[in-house]
Amino acid sequence: MTMAAAPEATPHRTAWAWLAGTFFGIGHLRPGPGTWASAVTMLLWYAGARQLPQSFLVPAALAITVVVTLIGIPAATIVERECGRHDPGFVVIDEVAGQMLSLVAAPLRWKTLIAGFILFRVFDVLKPPPVHHLERLPGGTGIMLDDIGAGLYALIVVQVLLHLGML
Repeated sequence: MTMAAAPEATPHRTAWAWLAGTFFGIGHLRPGPGTWASAVTMLLWYAGARQLPQSFLVPAALAITVVVTLIGIPAATIVERECGRHDPGFVVIDEVAGQMLSLVAAPLRWKTLIAGFILFRVFDVLKPPPVHHLERLPGGTGIMLDDIGAGLYALIVVQVLLHLGML
């Protein structure tokens, strides 16, 4: 297995990419910037989704996931290149996309939101196959897609738990 060389750092920062990549600076919170980003995403979704008609929830969650991913891939690529580090921990836009995916079709109840949050974080840390292979993709694609994979695993488990009446 060969490891890709660390990207070469550039002397400037592309403002929009750093703002998006760090999810408005949340990526600089310690400890656990990814957990902070996931928690804020869950809370923002809960607050915003309560304002939507029930029939809009799934399309809205999917749309947010897609938009965040489409913004996140180039943002994460730029930040990775400009800081000179592979998959820097302060890039948390990937957690936003993965967390949103885990909440698609989850009822707006605290029990399901917390389950989606915990399951996403567990899958994001454990990176079960084939999720761990996705992070090997270059630049922002790998940064984003491993969390999308973790979010998909969490979504499936949440839906199974709902089907079994456990949530």
